[in-house]
Amino acid sequence: MRFMRLGEPGAEFPVVSDGETTWDLRPLTADLDGAFLAADGLSRAEAAALAGELPPVDPAGLRIGAPIARPQAVICIGMNYAAHARESGSEPPTDIVVFYKHPNTVVGPNDDILLPPDSTTTDWEVELAAVIGTRARYLSSPEEALAHIAGFAVADDVSEREYQLQRSLGQWSKGKSFETFNPLGPWLVPAAEVGDGSGLRIWSRVNGEPRQDSNTSDLIFGVAEIVYRLSQFTVLEPGDLINTGTPEGVGLSGRFPYLGTGDEVRLGIDGLGEQRSTVRPTPDHPQSLPELCTSGPGVSRT
Repeated sequence: MRFMRLGEPGAEFPVVSDGETTWDLRPLTADLDGAFLAADGLSRAEAAALAGELPPVDPAGLRIGAPIARPQAVICIGMNYAAHARESGSEPPTDIVVFYKHPNTVVGPNDDILLPPDSTTTDWEVELAAVIGTRARYLSSPEEALAHIAGFAVADDVSEREYQLQRSLGQWSKGKSFETFNPLGPWLVPAAEVGDGSGLRIWSRVNGEPRQDSNTSDLIFGVAEIVYRLSQFTVLEPGDLINTGTPEGVGLSGRFPYLGTGDEVRLGIDGLGEQRSTVRPTPDHPQSLPELCTSGPGVSRT
């Protein structure tokens, strides 16, 4: 089953589809949010759809929104494919590298990516995203962690590399939290149908040209291991989104140009669907960015 949200931004409604028929979930829930996931909503929705208890809906012509309502946290794992770590200038990590994105970066899978003002280093990063289904804290093992994952989706961890690396003072989130920098979807696929998220081809293209092509089995830390380790220092809540890392083949490698206005980014993961976004300039913005400042009054190094 594929869980989706359809409609214009701020007015999306939840549906479930088996690939042929799409059913309206509003008799069960107002949205695909943490409360719904925590109440075993995905299983209940599937049972209701197959039992003929939900009205069908025609999705034709409707915008596809992110498949979950705005999460309270977007937690990201960096350098989680060995080849990508090396193309970024680092050796593979011995523990999970964690950073955060603002939850309002999450947009629909085919929504425009808005290029930050004057940006020349905006990058694409296809990632397997996991959505937490039940509260997880101080888990005892990766095996236990699997039971806390509601499902999986495709994410694009869009990154502005100058802000991430040169303007960051070590804080990657500066380059990760621009608006529209986390296209998500098109679907949320239940974990029961995906397993532990391994063995899935993951790929991206820019203007039809291949960029990334890998497999989620190459993750340094698998999804269950990530959730287990995160739970040792962060209480994970239903609806939280975890981006698990990207494979090699990004602009940061120096092998490809960064994104510019009019570029089309396509990416996908086997069984989880595809995205297609167009890069547009951010409307109504100042004409220039503030000068980079790395020292002097007012700059903290803590």
